[in-house]
Amino acid sequence: MLVNVCIAKLHRATVTDADLNYVGSITIDELLLEASGLMPGQMVQITNVSNAVLWRTYIVKGQKGKGEIVLNGPPARHFQKGDVVIILGAAWVEASEAAKMSPTVVFMNDKNQITEVKKGL
Repeated sequence: MLVNVCIAKLHRATVTDADLNYVGSITIDELLLEASGLMPGQMVQITNVSNAVLWRTYIVKGQKGKGEIVLNGPPARHFQKGDVVIILGAAWVEASEAAKMSPTVVFMNDKNQITEVKKGL
């Protein structure tokens, strides 16, 4: 049996832009991807702490060190520059593997600079 588990969390990232005219996705700074283990093309769930909107989309790699968190396409209607978000990356794994896993959690400041990385909570 496969179960869907959280493998990584970007905790309280700040949206740096929202581009309604882009095809779709979320652009995330490459440093944040490396720290969390998330990867371009991976599906993620984004929760807007500012208004409780939840969105699911895929990752596009942003420029390394720029702190980018950009909501592209339709979610630009629900996520605005300055909003605080939680980004969860999930994966389908065997139940036996899931029992041994704990998510990587990346904490950051309001400029999306990493302040701490923890394995599990």
